[in-house]
Amino acid sequence: MGSRSRGATNYRNPCLTMHQPWASLLVYGIKRIEGRSWPSPITGRLWIHAAGKVPDPETIKAMEDFYRQLYELDGVTDLKFPEHYPVSRLLGCVEIVGCVKSEELASWEDVSQGVRLEGLTPFCWLCEKPQKLVVPFEMRGYQGVYNLEKRLLEGALGGLCPVEAPLPTKFPLPDPQNPLSLKPGSLTHGLNKGSNKSKADEGSSPTLKAAIDGARAAATQFSKKTNGPPTSGFQGQGSRTTRSNSKEKVFKD
Repeated sequence: MGSRSRGATNYRNPCLTMHQPWASLLVYGIKRIEGRSWPSPITGRLWIHAAGKVPDPETIKAMEDFYRQLYELDGVTDLKFPEHYPVSRLLGCVEIVGCVKSEELASWEDVSQGVRLEGLTPFCWLCEKPQKLVVPFEMRGYQGVYNLEKRLLEGALGGLCPVEAPLPTKFPLPDPQNPLSLKPGSLTHGLNKGSNKSKADEGSSPTLKAAIDGARAAATQFSKKTNGPPTSGFQGQGSRTTRSNSKEKVFKD
């Protein structure tokens, strides 16, 4: 059985459960930043599982409009979205290459403007090399980062196929010899104080602002059903509806 282990360090095959449509957008390479209120505990492969809540059409439209606007800033005008957003399924994986603070990402001139505008959470997990499963596996998810069951891992490894991302992103490491060099605070020395707002607002328009507001509203729907604030504040990865099962917090299927 998988287990919720945010505070642990023994991640053999780390997996993260996400709500739709955010999960599929990440596996399809459209979403490049996974936003959280806590820094990524890993680098390397992260399996992505879609939670059991079926996304409503308004949420899907809000997120697709958001990414459509971001990609237009970088010259991509024919963005292709997933045809379906399956739930309660293991979808694929991405590579986590680092984690930075939102203000660092917003002022990071080495990445595109669209990527910089994705960083609307305290911590931004940087995702590369998306791969999807040809046939998504049905499974149950857990909160936090947990280890994928071995029996599922063996099947998943044989069913992966590369994804052609609409605008492949390569996040440069501050220290190419150190794969752990992209961590919160690693870019601060290269940022100009007060530049965060100007970079985030660069190229801003009423349409873009409306898309960002819509994406924020789509994400907050998950925190309104629980007591307390969302854990990420954006991208749908906040407080989640869960139930207890063998002392684990598991996602409803």
